Amino acid sequence: MKSSKSEPQQSARDRLLGAAQILFYNDGIAGTGIDAVVKRAGVAKKSLYNNFASKAELVETYLQIRHQEWLSLYEARLQQAKTSKEGVLAVFLAYQDHAEHAYERGFRGCGLLNAAAELPADAPGRQAVRRHKEQVESILAEHLLGLTAGDKTKALDTARLFSFVLEGAMSRAGLEGNGECVRQASKMANAMMEAM
Repeated sequence: MKSSKSEPQQSARDRLLGAAQILFYNDGIAGTGIDAVVKRAGVAKKSLYNNFASKAELVETYLQIRHQEWLSLYEARLQQAKTSKEGVLAVFLAYQDHAEHAYERGFRGCGLLNAAAELPADAPGRQAVRRHKEQVESILAEHLLGLTAGDKTKALDTARLFSFVLEGAMSRAGLEGNGECVRQASKMANAMMEAM
């Protein structure tokens, strides 16, 4: 007789977050009702409100998770980087990894920007997305300092340019459903760094 090891069952909170991640990305925040999240998670509706005060809190947690997912992709790529230039390219590669993830209904662009587009201008979630994008730009600037002989202004200006190129590439990649635009943006950034 085989002994079967059963995996620990996920908590209701984790199942709700997993369901929200998939549904918010697939259908959008506005297009995803609480009932759909609860049904996909396979939990009672009361479980949602035992874990989250509101849908807004669930959305904020979703945005934090998306941010952490990207940071994890970046950290994995950064471990392979040995130079400042490779550090910059690690940012692009993390976005490429994000674009090439096996999403349930295909890649639809940056989940954070998609969410921000649905939220009111003064929503805390939009500020969370802005902080993420500013952090990415700051990471780029830190790496670029090594390529600009410590010229902070040049590093900041180049980081801003690269972040704009990256965001444009992600938008197009979302429309095209693959990471090719991000690969092209990475090549552009590499060529610009070679010319520094």
